[in-house]
Amino acid sequence: MNGTEGINFYVPMSNKTGVVRSPFEYPQYYLAEPWKYRLVCCYIFFLISTGLPINLLTFLVTFKHKKLRQPLNYILVNLAVADLFMACFGFTVTFYSAWNGYFIFGPIGCAMEGFFATLGGNSHHHRTLSLPPAGQVALWSLVVLAIERYIVVCKPMGNFRFSATHAMMGIAFTWVMALSCAAPPLFGWSRYIPEGMQCSCGPDYYTYNPDYHNESYVLYMFTIHFIVPVVVIFFSYGRLICKVREAAAQQQESATTQKAEKEVTRMVILMVLGFMLAWTPYAVVAFWIFTNKGADFTATLMAVPAFFSKSSSLYNPIIYVLMNKQFRNCMITTICCGKNPFGDEEVSSTVSQSKTEVSSVSSSQVSPA
Repeated sequence: MNGTEGINFYVPMSNKTGVVRSPFEYPQYYLAEPWKYRLVCCYIFFLISTGLPINLLTFLVTFKHKKLRQPLNYILVNLAVADLFMACFGFTVTFYSAWNGYFIFGPIGCAMEGFFATLGGNSHHHRTLSLPPAGQVALWSLVVLAIERYIVVCKPMGNFRFSATHAMMGIAFTWVMALSCAAPPLFGWSRYIPEGMQCSCGPDYYTYNPDYHNESYVLYMFTIHFIVPVVVIFFSYGRLICKVREAAAQQQESATTQKAEKEVTRMVILMVLGFMLAWTPYAVVAFWIFTNKGADFTATLMAVPAFFSKSSSLYNPIIYVLMNKQFRNCMITTICCGKNPFGDEEVSSTVSQSKTEVSSVSSSQVSPA
């Protein structure tokens, strides 16, 4: 093995030279230069200072404007809560640890940080093979969002009326799935250990430790919390695009239907790209490490895709909230004390005003709301 394994940590460096120290007690500057840790601090500070206000504003605007409190929007609020969870329990801990050069909160703090960050948002738990991360609540919120839009637009269940009860069931599902991912390492199925530059914690897929059954947990994570979400999201949005194009083809002379088709297609592409760009790099690197235990890899190799996935807490609200006209107008009027200086008219939730099939593919159903 080319790393150094301790009782509750694994450092990706051989201790032949005797320089490796516990990531809970000593700075890890032998893994990366101090300036790299400062760079991590700057990056995390940027995510906190931008993502936190946007997600807080999403929550505030939804609470303030009754017209936004529609069942189809509940899952967006849940997504914002998940990202806030990540910022509070993930980013702040990573920032403070990176500033000190090691995970300063000890093994118990590592387990708690790993649990809350994996549970709440895509934070560094992007590091798990499950994507995260973010935290699993954010991940499964995107899955539920895709399913909800598929049901409303494609009508596989006929004229199904989507109610507040269904929306709450979807939210409950996200938290159940998140707990099924985040809780096992606390009870002996795998464990939480410092990762990458040793500034944050995630499930152990570095070692074969038989006491923790790491291999079965990683396979469970990769299958249930990565493959399944990818399949569901691709299927749901793929069918949605087909449905929109079928409806638009029936009214080729209508400019509004063509506009609706383009907007929906663009939004779906952004959603899928955002999802894949956030999690695929980490999943690929993590799976490679898991299947090539003992191979040489640097802390930076693991840290780059992991921290890259953190950015989802910023672009999630941009894709799913700010690009929605109704949400955007409500945010502007809230910030500007009830006035919209840009002069945009209040936009209804429908992309098209025509009373055709395409008009049922509304922005409250298909675009991010």
